[in-house]
Amino acid sequence: MTADPLVQVHDLHRHFRMGTEIVRALDGVTFSVQYGEFFGVMGASGSGKSTLLYLIGGLDRPTAGQVVVNGQDITALEENDLAAYRRHTVGFVYQMFHLVPTMTALQNVEFPMIIARVPPKQRRARARRLLEMMGLGERLRHKPIELSGGQRQRVAIARALANEPSLILADEPTGNLDSRAGQEVVVLLKNLTREGRTVIIVSHDPDVIAQTDRYIRLQDGHIVEEGRP
Repeated sequence: MTADPLVQVHDLHRHFRMGTEIVRALDGVTFSVQYGEFFGVMGASGSGKSTLLYLIGGLDRPTAGQVVVNGQDITALEENDLAAYRRHTVGFVYQMFHLVPTMTALQNVEFPMIIARVPPKQRRARARRLLEMMGLGERLRHKPIELSGGQRQRVAIARALANEPSLILADEPTGNLDSRAGQEVVVLLKNLTREGRTVIIVSHDPDVIAQTDRYIRLQDGHIVEEGRP
């Protein structure tokens, strides 16, 4: 790990207006994540954990505060630069997988590389290699409906790695899986840090958070606990 954190979140606020009320999804959150960490964010539904992940991933903008990733203040980026940040620096893994149902596993993993303009031969070889790394070498031509939940999530992890990001953001990645498949996904994500990647995993499951290097717990948009399992 380097001396400076990969991710620095400073006094982060995200407020939403619902009718006449202001919902403070995040209300002054400050923390950092080191290079190569398997970092957990836990909390009940509505605590602000997914909102936090979307802000770090550049999918949303804060009401106030800063998110600095690898020395770059992403909250100050123009839309084109923010899109480039999402494309090259961050890989997303979602609870609902978000695979394209009409595409094979191989095509789903290739898709982000098409957007990044990776040449066809190179992207196909990389997609195949990533799926083989996920234990899906015999499922390259299968569509999502032909795969189990655990297999779909492994395709989603391979897709998240397609453009070789340094930061993986996983939002409740075990939420739709049975305990065995969920544990396999947690191990896969944790092993990515051995390759020098940084993983932030959001979960309400204490058993998942217990496997992280460090964690924070959110409640009503505030950090109420932080430490090591």
